[in-house]
This record gives sequence, C-alpha cells and structure tokens, in this order.
Amino acid sequence: MQTELIIVSEYCHKCHIEPSFIDLLEEGGLINVHTEGGEHYLLLSELPNVERYSRMYYDLSINMEGIDAIHHLLEKMEDMRREMSSLRKQLLLYREREIEDMDW
Repeated sequence: MQTELIIVSEYCHKCHIEPSFIDLLEEGGLINVHTEGGEHYLLLSELPNVERYSRMYYDLSINMEGIDAIHHLLEKMEDMRREMSSLRKQLLLYREREIEDMDW
C-alpha cells in the first residue's frame, strides 16, 4: 500500500496559507510533516486536520495556543465518547446475563 504524500509548498500555494503556519502546526505537535530529499510532505490523512486548524487560524483568528487547547479538548471528548460506548456495551452484556440468570 503506497502512502499518498502532498508537497507542503504546493498545498500552501493552492490553499493560500503560509508555509510557516504548517511549521507552527508541526512544532506544536498537531501534525506530522515528512521530509524526503529536502522536500516537506504532508500525509493525505493529515489534510482534514490541517484544514480544520487553518480555518480556526485564518477564518476565526484563533491563535496557536487556542488551537492547541481546542485540539486537546476534542481529543478528550473523543476519549470520553469511546469510554461511554464501551461502558454501554458492558452494561448491555450485564443486563443480558442478568435476564438469562432469572428464574421464570
């Protein structure tokens, strides 16, 4: 399976964002940038995050600290969603066993 890579400079030019913004995202640990032969690349899978962060930064004027805080809050919400889903499954299993164990 070949991983699709996007050249950072071309992406920035087409999307009208500064390459330094990509550098800030990478420095903040929000995205991963790969370097090969002196060229910087984004993984195709990173694009939704880059687009989300660029909307926050350029359209909503949220600074990098705010973007980082939002990122961490969204991660916590996703962790909580997963935990709730797991707990619901456990509760269903418990209820099913309880019903099976009842004497009719």
